[in-house]
Amino acid sequence: MRIAIFGTGGAGGYFRAHLARSGEEVIFIARGAHLNAIRSQGLRVETAKGELLIHPATATDNPKEIGPVDVVILGTKAWQVQESAKEMQPLMGSETFVVPLQNGVEAAAQLASELNPDHVVGGLCATISMIAGPGHIRSLGEAHYIKFAELNGKPSKRTEQLRMAFEKAGVKAEIPANIDVALWEKFLFVVSFGGVGSVARAPIGVLRSLPETRAMLEICMNEIFNVAKTRKIAFPEGIVVKTMKFLDTLPATGTTSLQRDLIAGKPSELEAWNGAVVRLGKESGVATPVHQFIYQSQLPSEMRARGKVQFPT
Repeated sequence: MRIAIFGTGGAGGYFRAHLARSGEEVIFIARGAHLNAIRSQGLRVETAKGELLIHPATATDNPKEIGPVDVVILGTKAWQVQESAKEMQPLMGSETFVVPLQNGVEAAAQLASELNPDHVVGGLCATISMIAGPGHIRSLGEAHYIKFAELNGKPSKRTEQLRMAFEKAGVKAEIPANIDVALWEKFLFVVSFGGVGSVARAPIGVLRSLPETRAMLEICMNEIFNVAKTRKIAFPEGIVVKTMKFLDTLPATGTTSLQRDLIAGKPSELEAWNGAVVRLGKESGVATPVHQFIYQSQLPSEMRARGKVQFPT
């Protein structure tokens, strides 16, 4: 398959490296120092099982240089989805489909508002991976997977072909029966983890070991569960207990991109994570006080990162 990775951050870089190593034709779309390093030195990915180096690596900041591809895997930040949809137009052929990997539950709908909805599937991934430097991705732990499916829930040859490409690359890939449920399961996990981590400024090993922050994690999950119920999301039985057990298996030093971006003073996905819980809760008449606290307490830092307010650190 001819695959474009639009946005080569932690997740995009991790999955791209594995696809490229397995022989798929993969093109990076990146910018700045990251792009320059990939072009000159290749992409280096540190994993728990060793290091991957993809060199030479095809990379560009201009989609017009690539032309139509079979698949676009969108690895940008959630707040960049609609802008990215406009920029990826040169990549779109009659059979091209886009797999969004953003944390959140709104990316597919945002893409469909800019592209032909037939070109969009639902998608998500799990990986604790981050840019350690230009052309350098660092990945923690071994909990890496990707899920994607047609939004109408029907099986398709195109998603099965992509699943097989990932399996060949040694990446756990799944086509869930209900992509909406899968997206909300991930949302319940990562938004609670990221939100509590962002206010506590601590990694998951600390959050899960202190009774106070562990209770906060559970409350956050239950608030999302209640919002999801009003939107007819059929969570499996015991989803909160199951998710807490999964958190207990993560590397103790693990953090989310939301926490790392806020600490670094960068624009974050706050609006698409805890902000979305608050907004969707209000739409459904469901109270989300802990997520509201997280969102409102982090909003000044978010606005400063975006140049909307100024104050000393």
